[in-house]
Order: sequence, then structure tokens, then C-alpha cells
Amino acid sequence: MPCLQRAQRPQGDVAGAHARGPDENKHEEKVQDPDRGEDDTKAEMGSKTWADLAREMKMFLWNPEERTCLGRTAKSWGLIFLFYFIFYTCLAGMFAFCLYVMLLTLSPYTPRYRDRVSPPGVMIRPYLNGFTIAFNVSQPGTWQPYVDSMHHFLAAYDDKVQEEKNIECISGRYFIQGGNESEEKKACQFKRSLLQNCSGIEDPTFGYSKGQPCILLKMNRIIGYRPGAGVPVSVDCKVQKGNESNLRSVDFYPGNGTFDLMYYPYYGKLTHVNYTSPLVAMHFTDVKKNYMVPIQCSLNGKGIINNVNSDRFLGRIIFTLSIGK
Repeated sequence: MPCLQRAQRPQGDVAGAHARGPDENKHEEKVQDPDRGEDDTKAEMGSKTWADLAREMKMFLWNPEERTCLGRTAKSWGLIFLFYFIFYTCLAGMFAFCLYVMLLTLSPYTPRYRDRVSPPGVMIRPYLNGFTIAFNVSQPGTWQPYVDSMHHFLAAYDDKVQEEKNIECISGRYFIQGGNESEEKKACQFKRSLLQNCSGIEDPTFGYSKGQPCILLKMNRIIGYRPGAGVPVSVDCKVQKGNESNLRSVDFYPGNGTFDLMYYPYYGKLTHVNYTSPLVAMHFTDVKKNYMVPIQCSLNGKGIINNVNSDRFLGRIIFTLSIGK
């Protein structure tokens, strides 16, 4: 009986198998199938080689079998682009409509809300290199840029230009103009000849060649603002810090350094086309030479604020004069 003979196993082999134990049997299986062992290790670690990752990435970017790009067919991509095109078009249309409705409620001539507009700030001319005006009288090249800046700024205030574009007004009272807010408003004449010694007419150097410079001060424009509450706003200057004798004499033009009420209120650049801001000229006729003199010029009048330390331009301005011989 051959089959029975093959089925029989020597007792010694069985005993030897029991004696080797489970660990030796596992080792024998690994030796018998090394490829299976590597696959098991890779599966257990859950890692892939760089070649596998590159192959998968390439397949993800373009799958020639399914003809997909990034996992989507051309039809799928077309539908997505169409959806977002319609979506953002509607979104942009809604935004434009809301903006249009909002603009209908605003006036291009007068700001809707002006409750947070501060009292006017001030600015000076010439303004070249910050708020330090420094030059030597004996060196024209140091003060000529200031003179050129003054002439350029005052070109709009030439007497002939003002007579052609603007009208003569009654001094000492506000020039209030009624009518539709879209109508062009008239502007009062401010001739540079009113600045007298600082007009640049009699002295084309504005005093810089003599060590007695002229500096112009103007208030910032605020639509509808009426400064001084019926009383003209005036200007004064003093040494901001240091010995007051460093500034011994200042002349003001026009008059006593006041802003006439007839130049107010201002109606905005769309309707007040030819408006020129009134000026006050400060002629520093006696300033200590070869010394840095900090000067503060302030507005004075009802409703004017000029003592806020955090804002050096609100109702005042601080600059430095340095005049060398």
C-alpha cells in the first residue's frame, strides 16, 4: 500500500519538528519566501519609494487610460469653470449694484458727514526741505530755491489773474452764496499786492537777500467752514522754545495778520473753481543770526484749537529759522 507508506512520517522527524519550536519555523518560512517577506515589511511600514510616488503623481496629473487631469475629465473641468464664472459674475454684479445705490445717496459737492472735521490746520510756504528754513545771506545759492518756490506759489495770486477770474467782495463779512449746490460759485479776489513787502513785487527776493525772510501761512480748506464765528481769525508768532529775544520783530500782511471773512465759506473744488485761499505773510525782520530759532505761529479766534500737543498742525505750525551772515 504505497499511499499509506508515503503518508507515514518517521517519528524522529516529528519529534525534531516539535523540538525546533515556532520561532525556527517562522525563520524557515522567511528563508523559503524572501519576496513575500519584503512585501510584508513594506505593508507593515506603510511607506513607498520615490519611484512609486513619482509614478502616482504622474498618473494623477494625467491618466491616459481614463483621460483625466487631476482626477477630472474635460467635461467635469468645463462644468466647474462655468459654475464659478457665473457665480463670480453674479457676485460682482451685486457688489456693483450696491455701490451704485450707495453713490446715489452721496453728493459730489458736499460731504454727507462733517461732524468729525477738526478746526483747520495750517501750512507754510516756502516748503522745501521740511520745516527748517536755513540759508546764508552772503551765499545766494542757499536762499534762491526759497525765492523761486515763493514766486511759483504766488503766480495764481497775480493781480491781473485775480482781476480776470474773481470778483471784488465786501470786506468784513462772509460771502454766502445760495442757489443750487451744483452751480458754479464766485470767488473773491486775493491779490498778491496785499502782501506788501512780502508780495515779491518790490523786493523779488522776499527779504531773503537781506536776512529778513518772508513766510506765507494759509489755512487748510474745509467745505462750509466759517472761521472765527463772525470775527476774523488772526495770526501771531513767538519763539517756541528758548530765549524770546531771539525773535525781536515780525510784521504781518495784510492788515494786522488776519484772514478776512469774505473768503469764507469754501464750497468745494467742483463749484468753487477759481477759489484761492487767503494768505497771511509773516515778515521776520529781526531774528538772531547764526542760530537755530524754533518758531511757533498760531491762529487765534473763536472755535480755533491751537494747543493740542499731539498735532503740530492743528491751529498752529512749528518751524525753524536759521539765518547765517
